[in-house]
Amino acid sequence: MDATAAHVIVGAGLAGAQAAGTLREEGYRGPLVLIGEESELPYERPPLSKGYLLGKDPREAVYVHPEEWYHEQRIDLRLRTAVTGLDPAAHRLTLADGRELDYAKLLLTTGASPRRLPVPGAELAGVHYLRRLAESDQLRALFRTAKQIAVIGAGWIGLEVTAAARAAGVEVTLLEALELPLLRVLGREVAEVFADLHRDHGVDLRFRAQVAELVGHDGAVTGVRLADGTVVPAEAVVIGIGIAPNTALAQAAGLTVSDGVATDQSLRTSDPDVFAAGDVANAYHPLFGRRVRLEHWANAVHQPRAAARAMLGQEIAFDRIPYFYTDQYEDFGMEYTGYVEPDAYDRVVFRGDVAGREFIAFWLAGDRVLAGMNVNVWDVTDPIRELVRSARPVDQQALADPDVPLNEL
Repeated sequence: MDATAAHVIVGAGLAGAQAAGTLREEGYRGPLVLIGEESELPYERPPLSKGYLLGKDPREAVYVHPEEWYHEQRIDLRLRTAVTGLDPAAHRLTLADGRELDYAKLLLTTGASPRRLPVPGAELAGVHYLRRLAESDQLRALFRTAKQIAVIGAGWIGLEVTAAARAAGVEVTLLEALELPLLRVLGREVAEVFADLHRDHGVDLRFRAQVAELVGHDGAVTGVRLADGTVVPAEAVVIGIGIAPNTALAQAAGLTVSDGVATDQSLRTSDPDVFAAGDVANAYHPLFGRRVRLEHWANAVHQPRAAARAMLGQEIAFDRIPYFYTDQYEDFGMEYTGYVEPDAYDRVVFRGDVAGREFIAFWLAGDRVLAGMNVNVWDVTDPIRELVRSARPVDQQALADPDVPLNEL
């Protein structure tokens, strides 16, 4: 390995940009290369299904930094560049054009890609996914002209796209294979809240809907055929059935891969000079005692910063409590703090007005709070985070009482 080899980051999204900035903040002055396949500067993804999709945020607001920032920080930003090979023993990357690049330390922030709908007709024109800025641009244009669309998948992306379409006056049929939206994420008690929210905004919700094929005419989608033979008419179809981590590069290089690139608590992979962070990383979390792969904006902000410090030799144990948020319609904002696996909780305790959508929900195992979700109740994230981290027993009656301050539990 060349003694002057760079620290290299593969994946020029939010996570990659955060890591590059942190390396400079922490005093690394050597060569630094940030590589990405897209033509856009590194950008944040939440606006693509929220403010930018709604037309509220300007395009420049989605970018992590302006172009000049990368020049000022002496970051060699290589866009439109694919990495096709990784040789950990030689500390070398191979690029799509055949060039090779040596590295001293490597960080993989390769993110994830949308899961494709495996049915006939999925390649018809008018079938959309939402992961990239250009795809958000396509949906913005669609919402200005379409009268009726179908959304397949009632996860976070599906619900946010549905809300944006309804805000634009588009009729939406939302198709979900399970019996409620977000059922595996939130459980039945809270999933009902999201079902009611979208019904109240005029969405045609269809649960236990099994998609058999997408039907079309002259190469363009015209509807969705369900397993029972029902055809849902649609001028366009948006598919949001989850994402899969982009692990091909790591797997081909012989790194340990298991639902993402496996790392220790310092974000180090099975090779000591290769790290991973963001959507692609299945990282050991000291608080939970197991590896956890998170697909949240906050994780893409904070985890790469920890990985960058570990690349510089600092002792790191990334144990931040998971956090994510959503905004849907003008009257619904939510923050979620903590981590709960499906069926790993005993009960949900509500505090506040659930029917009026101004409440906090707590997921408990025994008398310990695993996670809390505040809906239209603000400035409570810190005490919820402390309840989760402390794992101290709580009185459920006091937990449900809005007159008892959370920091006194």
